[in-house]
Amino acid sequence: MSATRVKLCVMMFLQFFIWGAWYPLIFGYLPSLGFSEWEQTLILWTFNVSAIVALFFSTQFVDRNFAAEKFLAFSHLVGGAAILALFWIRKPEGEGSAPFWPFFGLLLLHCLFYVPTISITNSIAFANLRDPQKDFGPVRLWGTIGWIAAAWPFVFILLDWAKVPAFGSLPFTDWLGKALGTPLLDPQLRSMTSYIFVVAGVASLALAAFSLVLPHTPPKPAGEATERLAWLEAVKLLRYPFLAVLFVVTFFDATVHQMYFVWTGRFLEKGVGIPGNWVTPVMSIGQVAEIGTLAVLAFALRKLGWRYTMVIGILGHAVRFAVFAFFPQAVPAILVNVLHGICYAFFFATVYMFVEEFFPKDARASAQGLFNVLILGVGPLCGTFLGNRLGTWFQTGVSPETNEPIYDFRSIFLVPAGIALAAALTLLVFFHPPQKKEAPEEEGKRSGDSPEEEGMKAPAP
Repeated sequence: MSATRVKLCVMMFLQFFIWGAWYPLIFGYLPSLGFSEWEQTLILWTFNVSAIVALFFSTQFVDRNFAAEKFLAFSHLVGGAAILALFWIRKPEGEGSAPFWPFFGLLLLHCLFYVPTISITNSIAFANLRDPQKDFGPVRLWGTIGWIAAAWPFVFILLDWAKVPAFGSLPFTDWLGKALGTPLLDPQLRSMTSYIFVVAGVASLALAAFSLVLPHTPPKPAGEATERLAWLEAVKLLRYPFLAVLFVVTFFDATVHQMYFVWTGRFLEKGVGIPGNWVTPVMSIGQVAEIGTLAVLAFALRKLGWRYTMVIGILGHAVRFAVFAFFPQAVPAILVNVLHGICYAFFFATVYMFVEEFFPKDARASAQGLFNVLILGVGPLCGTFLGNRLGTWFQTGVSPETNEPIYDFRSIFLVPAGIALAAALTLLVFFHPPQKKEAPEEEGKRSGDSPEEEGMKAPAP
């Protein structure tokens, strides 16, 4: 493996390690700071708002004005310092909540600088790989490995070390088993969860330093004025029914997907008794399954076609939430996380591939960005809002020991399960893409139609 490719793999590993370190656990951490439902919602929206800002402004601005590796270093320096500072924002003794505005402002600052770097790292990789079509997948895989690896520091950070025997007092395997069997409990567990910001911040600062040795990737020249509004052309293509249906269903699937992050951590800990230090490793089972599922995605598409592959991806959400609702025991709750691979690969990854296949060549990048607004922006915004609303609607009391809310998890999970089922049925009934797609430019020349019209002919029944 070349030195350049090794650097790109390390870059991807750290890029997604940062996100995976804080994102899965913050949903359960915020209530412990005393924030209200709306304050929690606004804090969690920072990432999704940043995704929308990145699409319409920051990513294009950076691409055209800065060397990518230098902006990556600057972004992770600022973003790393911001998220690291969140570690020190606590709820003062005797007060109702931690200070909201400093917490909100620091996380917003982190997200505004972090989210554009997701696209920037892709740009660096594409610009410096000899054969991007062949080599990008294996390089990007290290991002998924980074997300998985981010779960494991908390297995040890969230232990009750005061109860662990001194190292060397027992044979190593006995000592390790004793250590892993002494997880922290509330309220100490919730307090130590603040280390998610330390882990993410240190990784971000490490990537800032590492970015200085990445290959030089100069800024791209600005395109024509029409290119800057290319996403409007992509929006116009939604007048074709099969694309409009996919657009709407993608919104609902992204909403449901976000509700998995809003509630799964709390459910695993409070609903089925998974020790707090094992919550993120259990959730990372989904990313492990994602690797395997992506490997068979091409085979599934050949055998099932676009529609049935996507329907199975959406139904993965419905099944997972139904298992959470009706089988609240540790074993099924852990094992069903493997469906994350199907949920992601069979729907989201397939959507990106579908856009590449069915949108005209000059609108593909903008169409990908348009669907990204749903997947990373608008859908998660709604998922966070609805998820927090469900917590208010289905809170059944407060624990007298920990002062933590008690929830009716079955009722909570039946809502996203129902939405996912409705979205899958909508796609099954109304989504009928053309059975065979010919190159729009070639067909347009033969028939006299415009490339846009020919590429979006009425679908076969």
